[in-house]
Amino acid sequence: MAVVDLSELPALLPRYGALIGLDLGEKTIGVAISDATRTVASPLELIRKTKFTEEANRLFALIQDRDAAGIVIGLPVNMDGTEGPRCQSNRAFARNLLRLRDLPIAFWDERMSTMAVNRFLIDEADMTRARRADVVDKMAAAWILQGALERLRAIGG
Repeated sequence: MAVVDLSELPALLPRYGALIGLDLGEKTIGVAISDATRTVASPLELIRKTKFTEEANRLFALIQDRDAAGIVIGLPVNMDGTEGPRCQSNRAFARNLLRLRDLPIAFWDERMSTMAVNRFLIDEADMTRARRADVVDKMAAAWILQGALERLRAIGG
């Protein structure tokens, strides 16, 4: 398989099967999971970045345990629509995953996801800074995945 545009993802997926959402940070990877009907995204786990192989193995274990059909990775596009070094890093992460496992991967524009999640956690959940640090990346992964799921529904996928 390959990295595809989100609009091409449904053709590569079975009718039912969860999707994994990833928010790739500098120190952590936030992981979210959808239900099998790809309606709702939920935060799942926070993977501390160490070595790529260890990170990939943990992701593959989650994919197998949750019977996930594909991955959606947040793409941190600049506010003006251009792609910077973080986008290139996320694209490289996807290519490296594909070298290890054949699975469908798509990107979703994650502009402002972490900011939106932080604002929610401060305003609505009244979380301390320390507690937010523990949950923000996996919540951002769920935000990213939920946006992608809604787009997939809108295009009939």
